[in-house]
Amino acid sequence: MIDLYTWSTPNGRKVSIMLEECALEYKVHPINIGMDEQHHPDFLAIGPNNRIPAIVDAGNGFSLMESGAILMYLAEKTGKFWPQDFETKWRTVEWLMWQMGGVGPMIGQAHHFLKSNKGVSEYSERRYYDEAERLYGVLDRRLEENEYMAGAEYTIADIATWPWISRFEWHQVDMNEFPNVVRWYMAIAARPAVEKGYHVPIEQPGGIPLP
Repeated sequence: MIDLYTWSTPNGRKVSIMLEECALEYKVHPINIGMDEQHHPDFLAIGPNNRIPAIVDAGNGFSLMESGAILMYLAEKTGKFWPQDFETKWRTVEWLMWQMGGVGPMIGQAHHFLKSNKGVSEYSERRYYDEAERLYGVLDRRLEENEYMAGAEYTIADIATWPWISRFEWHQVDMNEFPNVVRWYMAIAARPAVEKGYHVPIEQPGGIPLP
């Protein structure tokens, strides 16, 4: 049993999708970040960085924060979605780190300035829109030559990145300018585990957004 502490954000959805993909038994503990529940002492004992998601593996009492680390832990625990041949193993890590260091923080800033604080800073809006669009271009070129981000197989790199792209309307990038991203996005959106994990812990009206 995995105890999952999460909210309906791209980082939270990474882990609920992974748990569904791995068919692991898990219990959801909603942490409402809009009400600052991530600052409660009980949660800080598990996630000392005040960020969701975090997990506790009831089988061994091990707790872990940071979504990328959690994906790697669950992949190693189950032997799924992280191939161990030399090339694919390190391509998976490479593109997972690309998501953690680029897509997450940069597109997160695009959300902040383009959706939540529109009009506060024209410079910031342009800067983070341009960076979001650049990242889409990087992903599109990668997917032009590969079915998935690490190669031929669906991996934790895809699981980490897809929930951020699913908020394409928030960062105002025209998905249709990136046909390889659209193909990849739709293939992943059609997976039953993704559909189910997307709605944890709150059912989202209208389902998964489609370009």
